[in-house]
Amino acid sequence: MKHSRIERDSLGELEVPINALYACQTQRAINNFPVSGQQMPQAFIRALLQAKAAAATANGQLGQIPEKMALAICKAVETLLVDGTLMQHFPVDLYQTGSGTSTNMNANEVLATLASNLYHHPVNANDHINRGQSSNDIIPSVIHISAAVMLTEELLPALSHLAMSIRKKAKSVDRYVKTGRTHLMDAMPVRMSQSLDGWAEQIELNIVRLQQLQPTLQTLAQGGTAVGTGINTHPDFARQFSRSISQITGMTFTPANNFFSQISAQDNAVALSGQLKVTAVSIMKIANDLRWMNSGPLTGLGEIELEPLQPGSSIMPGKVNPVIPEAAAMVAAQVIGYDSAVTIAGQSGNFELNVMLPLIANNLLKSIQLLANISHLLADKAITSFKVNEVRLSQDLARNPILVTALNPIIGYKKASEIARQAYQEKRAIIEVAAENTDLSIEELTKLLDPAKLTQGGL
Repeated sequence: MKHSRIERDSLGELEVPINALYACQTQRAINNFPVSGQQMPQAFIRALLQAKAAAATANGQLGQIPEKMALAICKAVETLLVDGTLMQHFPVDLYQTGSGTSTNMNANEVLATLASNLYHHPVNANDHINRGQSSNDIIPSVIHISAAVMLTEELLPALSHLAMSIRKKAKSVDRYVKTGRTHLMDAMPVRMSQSLDGWAEQIELNIVRLQQLQPTLQTLAQGGTAVGTGINTHPDFARQFSRSISQITGMTFTPANNFFSQISAQDNAVALSGQLKVTAVSIMKIANDLRWMNSGPLTGLGEIELEPLQPGSSIMPGKVNPVIPEAAAMVAAQVIGYDSAVTIAGQSGNFELNVMLPLIANNLLKSIQLLANISHLLADKAITSFKVNEVRLSQDLARNPILVTALNPIIGYKKASEIARQAYQEKRAIIEVAAENTDLSIEELTKLLDPAKLTQGGL
């Protein structure tokens, strides 16, 4: 039974699986790069196909290919985008040629096969599907398109949901006062809402910074072709392409002011990756605070109780762990790692082309997806659902010797230090020791050392 067919390209003949939609160049890439078994992210492939449709539309409008051929290419793209087996047609390994040429030609060959059947005449992968394009401008453009779409449709809404969930929870726990901590040591009291509002502010600032990067992401290298000069491209192609991809995605894309900068460098991608890292750092902080506050339940802080989601141990019955914050911490660590790789990749713009484009695309899109997914989980299965241990909070506050800080303006730092030390050593409430060692009455001390009042600042 015949399992392969013979395809030909500029390097000669090659066997290709008989039912494969791709042809020689894709098969050469499969043979050349058995590296990781990882494909390019699906979001990237979908954006690449949309870019091919935009290019076909522009070329049809500009008379570079027949309009019916352009329609056939667009129809082929639509067919692939609704195909549940889309990724089987794009088997090229992530670790491939640094320009992403293998993935670009993979798309060109698949679309040429499908469009030829629809057009009833040969549609060529290079001459028609890739018309007016180079891997060197379409892959950087698709990095921008896919990242901008995922940022708008997935990450920013997820972060907004997380921030709003934290703000809502902060309002519901505003009445609780807890021991503040610096250096992991007892410090002045804070309202639980103040801690949570701090988290929300972190997330909201990340949203603002990500939004500030969107305009640069929505400028495209498309039209620069091989080195930025636009060789073999209609002078109106870049503008028509941007108009078409804007219609397809529902977002506004424009040609870059300078094609050379966006082909030879990936500074915009590095900037986005850096901000994704900042977002990961914020999520790591929130996750770790939740883990500490939940620690115990008997010998840790035990200030809150996270929603019990699954048994925590295969050997210790009854143990329940903070699994969502732990997952969030791992996501944050991975995103930070992805950013380190993107930083190195961004330095690989040698003369007129960056040659680590597939790695940059993969790491950006995976970081966006991971952060979006974990933001929803943190909001819905950790922040919204945790319970406050009010008894534990009150007990810890009563024994906190640092409350004596409120007496500094009255009795002085030295005297306050002595009272704090005695209260700690004797494991007594600060108000009792202060009453014994100052002229202040219990009534005065009660007012001065009221934890809720101390969260309001001032004298």
